[in-house]
Amino acid sequence: MKTLLAFSIPLLLISLVWSGYLEYDQDVLIPQDWTRVGRVDPTEELELTFALKQQNVHLLEEKLKLVSDPDSAQYGKHLTLEEVASLVHPSELTQKVVRHWLHSHGITNCLTIPYLFWRHLVAETLLPGSRFHRYVRDSHSIVRSSAPYSVHDDVHQHLDFVGGLHRLPPKGQDLSKKPQQHKAGLHLGVTPAVLRTRYNLTAADVGSTQNNSQAVAQFLEQYYHPADLAEFMNMFGRTFQHLSQVERVVGTQGAGKAGLEASLDVEYIMSTGANISTWVFTNPGRHESQEPFLQWMVLLSNMSDLPWVHTISYGDDEDSLSTAYMMRINTEFMKAGVRGISLLFASGDSGAGCKHMGKQQNSFRPSFPASSPYVTTVGGTSFKNPFKVTYEVTDYISGGGFSNVFGMPDYQASAVKGYLKTVEATLPPPSYFNTSGRAYPDMAALSDNYWVVSNRVPIPWVSGTSASTPVVGGMLSLINGQRLLKGLPTLGFLNPRLYKLKGQALFDVTEGCHLSCLDEQVQGKGFCAAPSWDPVTGWGTPNYPALLAALLAE
Repeated sequence: MKTLLAFSIPLLLISLVWSGYLEYDQDVLIPQDWTRVGRVDPTEELELTFALKQQNVHLLEEKLKLVSDPDSAQYGKHLTLEEVASLVHPSELTQKVVRHWLHSHGITNCLTIPYLFWRHLVAETLLPGSRFHRYVRDSHSIVRSSAPYSVHDDVHQHLDFVGGLHRLPPKGQDLSKKPQQHKAGLHLGVTPAVLRTRYNLTAADVGSTQNNSQAVAQFLEQYYHPADLAEFMNMFGRTFQHLSQVERVVGTQGAGKAGLEASLDVEYIMSTGANISTWVFTNPGRHESQEPFLQWMVLLSNMSDLPWVHTISYGDDEDSLSTAYMMRINTEFMKAGVRGISLLFASGDSGAGCKHMGKQQNSFRPSFPASSPYVTTVGGTSFKNPFKVTYEVTDYISGGGFSNVFGMPDYQASAVKGYLKTVEATLPPPSYFNTSGRAYPDMAALSDNYWVVSNRVPIPWVSGTSASTPVVGGMLSLINGQRLLKGLPTLGFLNPRLYKLKGQALFDVTEGCHLSCLDEQVQGKGFCAAPSWDPVTGWGTPNYPALLAALLAE
């Protein structure tokens, strides 16, 4: 089966007949930190990504529910790559129509790759309404369209969206999930030993099976350095068995400075998920910083041998992305979950977020993929007493809230409605959030004052849900290892089972609020933690031995 065509053609500055929009709600405004330097030369070759409509997405979702629900007879009966591909691959008609469309525009020089559902090409002649310009920011140069695009009615029903026209990579310091460096304070800092003490991991809680692995994914030219990992483990890993080298790098490992994000992710997933084979996916962008999740998820959807747990510390404002784009990414998330793969995303470091709607009008601003119903989202906490390993309270930066795009999934409806009823008197005004949306995070871990080694330098006071996410991911990898030793399937998509535990095996976080809009209505305060689930810390933080026991039960 060959369902991807890769090629590039000259940009043709030609306008065709009116066509249908695929991403009608996509924000096409170019952020002010990008400078337009002019129209693209008509002879320049560009590359875009056309996402072909897949079949049976509703059946894929039903299958994911069944294999992820511990009360289902099909729980843990995950599909193979080939079975997933057979279920959802684009129809013969879709492939035929798109192929004919391309050929009719003289596009015949194509490279095919099995099992992928994407097509690469460019030309304003194919996308009426689009106008390509070059934009620069710092040392980065990209090509994007300054106007909405459309496609001919004949192919409209066969495409999900076209990637590479509108979405721009955010600046590193603007990422809601970027770690933040704090000024020196009283706490000596979170290290692997502190985490193991707080979450009750012993020296014996390390990986011991050969068929288990875990991964982190990096974007936006973030790379780790092997020497940093070795130095980190030499400094902080002396009390438990561990690995000091990454098993595999998928992608191109940059030769420049190590990124603080990448260093943090690798060092801490390999600290809690100690002695477990670890992969690093590096995704700088195949074409001029192409949006990250697209290529990464397509890559995962077409690899037969993959780690069982993936943690990702990146995201975008939900309202900056089109619904069509997010729905297609969700389909890729479902394809991973139905294969037994767990995807963990950081909830963000902007609290409830804030979008300025107009004069005296604001609303909270959810983050995606944190708001996806098909991933496990991890929030952040701090120690109550900065001097000691004590109980945890809300980290005020911890992202959380309610999606404005995705409805509340059944697995969390009871928990979320319970929260809304319990704290009804103190909730923000209803105009700020969507009470019927997918609520997040699902759980949390410490996200404040970490030690990280980056570029051979130990760096203190690094904070963010970028830290809490790989910490939780490492523990889930340990649990997967124990399940595999017992002949049980991997955890896969965790949320249905997590919500049925109703907080069992987790430390409930009941204190603290996170930040939001600085206005008279909410005065900078978003949601607050409460007993059981809440949209700041989810169900709470892991008590590892109890969580292991709960998730080992068949």
